[in-house]
Amino acid sequence: MSSSHDGEGALTRARPENLDPGAVIAQSLDNQWVSADLTRKMIAKGKSLRDIQDLRNDQVRAEYFRSLINTRQVVVNRVFFYNNPAVSRDLVDGGEARRAHQKLLADSSLVPFLLREREPTDRPQGVDLDEDAFDAWRETLAEMPATEKVTCVRLSWNDQENARDSRSALINPFAARVQGLTAKDLPLLASQVGVPNDKVPAFVERVGEVVEFSNRQRIRDAAVTRNLLYEKFVCVDGSPVSDGRYDGSKPFSAEVKHLLDLIYNVNLADALGMYPLTPTGSLRRVALQEWRDVRVASAGATVRDPEQLVKFLQRQAFSTVQDRLTPSEIDTLALEDIWSLRQSGPWHRYMEAFSSLTADPAAFHANVGDVFDRYVRLNSEIVRLVEARRGSKAEANKWSPVLEVVLTVGGAVFTALTGAEGWSVAASLGATSVGSFGGSVQMVLRNRAAGQREQKFAREIASVRLDSEREWNEFRDLARRLPGYTEDRAAPSATSSTTIQENDDVLEY
Repeated sequence: MSSSHDGEGALTRARPENLDPGAVIAQSLDNQWVSADLTRKMIAKGKSLRDIQDLRNDQVRAEYFRSLINTRQVVVNRVFFYNNPAVSRDLVDGGEARRAHQKLLADSSLVPFLLREREPTDRPQGVDLDEDAFDAWRETLAEMPATEKVTCVRLSWNDQENARDSRSALINPFAARVQGLTAKDLPLLASQVGVPNDKVPAFVERVGEVVEFSNRQRIRDAAVTRNLLYEKFVCVDGSPVSDGRYDGSKPFSAEVKHLLDLIYNVNLADALGMYPLTPTGSLRRVALQEWRDVRVASAGATVRDPEQLVKFLQRQAFSTVQDRLTPSEIDTLALEDIWSLRQSGPWHRYMEAFSSLTADPAAFHANVGDVFDRYVRLNSEIVRLVEARRGSKAEANKWSPVLEVVLTVGGAVFTALTGAEGWSVAASLGATSVGSFGGSVQMVLRNRAAGQREQKFAREIASVRLDSEREWNEFRDLARRLPGYTEDRAAPSATSSTTIQENDDVLEY
């Protein structure tokens, strides 16, 4: 890592390996992010991103705050600081909100990712900008005290290396992941993106068309980018991709969009060696069926033993909570409240417990109670901040917090729920095919009756790899012996509840 001082203030230049081990990429800050449910409604009503801006901004703001509440460090594409209103509003408003943003930059809670730029204030090439917000971004950095530094991350700070690394780690892998879609278990992929059984053949054909188009681009030595595929398969012809006007007459435009978005964000997270933080209502990484590649907390965090795996589904031993309240809309907090929360004892103790859990998934049963208890205490601190902000009792929902463990193995999903109303474990077995015995373990902290904008959090804590059908059958038999176990054969969804020319140019990603 290196530092520099210039007219815009101090800058710490970091590479991915210099960042916090638990750093995340927040998918919700992607300027194309829309939940699966809202995407369907947009297409049905012919609405664009601009048409649903207020509703979407509220959802993005809530996800933005959740990422800052539940993780130590959030890496953000530099464009999103000024092109995403849910983020830029604090810069434009100025005052305490802008100062809170400066503090989050100064302590590396927020880390700008630079593609080809050398300074966070450099104008990105080939990108339409919100000029007022971009000016506010520059002012925010220029006004930072001389004692504060902004940490920015780039694949490499050597321009030639950066161009090479951007091609090899971003542009080419994106194309490769798109072109690899037809090598997946396509009926399983269809079920995970929510395609009805009678439409699976048509969906498979459409995926083939996406792959064929991508292949033709590569053969011509042309770039395969998300924008290019959006233009061809997702957006209304002739409309700017940035408008977000998705075309219902293009077959499976919503499903293709969400696959491309997932690939785009997973690809960036992998290039930086960190977690993709998937927002509520979005397609999860397990849909890509990359069983050997799912990002986990440490090299040893792959569960291969059926007996160890079933322990994630056992009833968790911790005190449940009843008759509490939780803020109904986490985005009604101010950014300065989020800053204050991150300075509090309850937040630091929650982070410590979470770090211990993710460092040793094998000890999940022993450590998860501590995480849950500190999550409950953190919620009390959030309620206190909301009431202090409003000067009255917070607008709140009844809170019955639960711990949900979602265990995905191939086409099967096992869900264990522990909370005040007891414990349950259920399975949707779907169509697990021979050889598809990989997946992940996801932990979810949420209200039993979850609201769209409440405090909640989900994270992949381990990958799963069973090596044979015999091990799969052993695990399934162990799960079936758990008290209260239920199962159905329905195909589960993978939606969360919660390039080319050899030169020194860096293509926009």
